[in-house]
Amino acid sequence: MGALAAVAVPVGVVVSRWVGGVRLLDAAIAIPVAVVLGWSAILLGRRSRRQVLWTLGRVGGQDVARAGTMLGVVALCLAATAGVALGFYGLLVLLGS
Repeated sequence: MGALAAVAVPVGVVVSRWVGGVRLLDAAIAIPVAVVLGWSAILLGRRSRRQVLWTLGRVGGQDVARAGTMLGVVALCLAATAGVALGFYGLLVLLGS
């Protein structure tokens, strides 16, 4: 889940470059997708780490849970950066006209 969240925004940008009818602004749909997947990865990572603690580490997977949580945080940072960039673009378009 964390890996999907982390690549949502970059995949949106790549799709906008390769597909003829899709502009870069159309790739903004990847921002809410990254936010939802990022929060999901963080919540699932926390639940997995809690399960590892409850079972005293017998189920394993603590490193995978930590990596998923970190990738979820990275996805939220990428989504926030893309949102700020989109907001500034909108402001520049508004002030330029």
